[in-house]
Amino acid sequence: MSADHGPDEDRARLILPQLRLDDLLTELQARLQTVVATRDRVHALLEAVVSIGGDLDLETVLHRIIKAATTLVDARYGALGVIGEEGEHLVRFVTVGVSQEEIEAIGHWPHGHGILGLLIKDPRPLRLHDLTEHPDSHGFPAGHPPMRRFLGVPVRVREEVFGNLYLTEKAGGGDFDEEDEIVVTALATAAGVAIENARLYEEGRRRERWLAASGEVTTALLSGRDQGEVIGLVAERARQICDAHLATVSLLDRTASRLVVRAAAGPDADRLHGLRVPLDQGVAAAVCDTGESQVLADGHPGTAEVMPGLPVGPVLMVPLGEGGEVRGVIAVAGTPGGAAFGNDTLRLLEAFAGPVTVALELAERRRDAERLALLEDRDRIAKDLHDTVIQRLFATAMTLMSAAKLIEHPDVSQRVRRAIDDLDDTIRQIRSTIFALQTGPEEEGLRSRLHAVVDAAAEQLGFAPSVRLDGLLDTEVDDDLADQLVAVAREALSNVARHARAGQVSVAVDVGDDLVLRVDDNGVGIPEEGRRSGLRNMADRAERLGGSFLTRDRPEGGTTLVWRVPLHRDR
Repeated sequence: MSADHGPDEDRARLILPQLRLDDLLTELQARLQTVVATRDRVHALLEAVVSIGGDLDLETVLHRIIKAATTLVDARYGALGVIGEEGEHLVRFVTVGVSQEEIEAIGHWPHGHGILGLLIKDPRPLRLHDLTEHPDSHGFPAGHPPMRRFLGVPVRVREEVFGNLYLTEKAGGGDFDEEDEIVVTALATAAGVAIENARLYEEGRRRERWLAASGEVTTALLSGRDQGEVIGLVAERARQICDAHLATVSLLDRTASRLVVRAAAGPDADRLHGLRVPLDQGVAAAVCDTGESQVLADGHPGTAEVMPGLPVGPVLMVPLGEGGEVRGVIAVAGTPGGAAFGNDTLRLLEAFAGPVTVALELAERRRDAERLALLEDRDRIAKDLHDTVIQRLFATAMTLMSAAKLIEHPDVSQRVRRAIDDLDDTIRQIRSTIFALQTGPEEEGLRSRLHAVVDAAAEQLGFAPSVRLDGLLDTEVDDDLADQLVAVAREALSNVARHARAGQVSVAVDVGDDLVLRVDDNGVGIPEEGRRSGLRNMADRAERLGGSFLTRDRPEGGTTLVWRVPLHRDR
């Protein structure tokens, strides 16, 4: 039996499949668009991964990471906060979408509080639709543009949380969705690998600089270069190894119980050279007493005492030596507001200080050996002069004295006696030379101080005075009496240079029962009406020491000055 179908029923049968086909086509088109969008996003993610892994400079890698993250999820503002080694706060930010003023304000955030602190304590992805409603949405810098949408994702390097990616305000006002979180999490995974590679590369470069610097400093010290120059090289290389703003090398002066800055490197470093730091308290004293390094964060009170007068940030101090054998301290400082020096930097600087300490010790031992050899050579020369030369001269003088008694001709007898006097004077000069040889090359004895006074007076006089120094000046004359003698000699020569108009001056010092200074010149003499303040000063010095002072005219013109004090005042 056949059934008849009306026109409406037939039309409905035709339209229904058409509608289903349109729905299928629409759904297919939507799926295709989703696939295309996903493909484009995956493509963008791959490009971002390739981009951040294409450089080994850590600073460049960090900027590329945050730039790629904001681009992938269309975020207006982004930041990568680096967590300190203690894991309690953020030590630096790399930002996108904020001004320089806001970047500087970021540097003063309480980085252990608010949303930032929450992510540090619980390093898991955090996505918020309305940041203002979260109880921890505080701590952002004043003046920052309003932020509501928020996405935070940790960046891990192996098992360590290196930092967090912070993204806010999606373009167009939308919310960060689950797909955004997945994309940024994937980027963070790749970022961890890139950061680790950059850190390993930087660590390798720093170790290379450390090896080169250690070899350079050790070679310089052991090759006999000037110690001050080498210590300056140590300061510069320490600054480079640690990427520091300033560096100083201070050596211990145990006699005065203080550290003396022997070298400094960096901006305005000259202001630190020669600085004396007492060892009665402070971080420098702690380093020298314990032989342990000190790491000071930015703003620590101890940073001001390490490098006073200069703006510095964190400071790292490493001893030169261990335990009770500390010879000094190497200190490096960062810029104000900078991150504290990490353990890697600490280990590198300590490793650098080790061979420097050994090289300093070896160089000092070599200088001691050279000095001992020089003293032994001087002693041999002094013995030869005393046992051979002086004895022969003395025997010759004695022979001439005996012969002079047999000479009847007056002129010949006078010439022989003059020759005897010349031999006596020669013997005295040789003895003076012997005493000078017995003084160490680095010791500033009375003999060398007197020669320095005479040399300085030669510039004022216009000629060099003759000098005769007899006796054990460096061993018999105590320090107080030596200071008085030097002061009188300087005053006497200054008076001759200013007033005498002399062409010849002789200075003689004799050490016997008394210490006697004699200065002769061939000048105009001492006028009666002339100023005598300098002469009074010399007379007062002699009187206080129980001695005498006199001046007299020379028959041939000029003046003789004699300053005499007892050598042993207790007698």
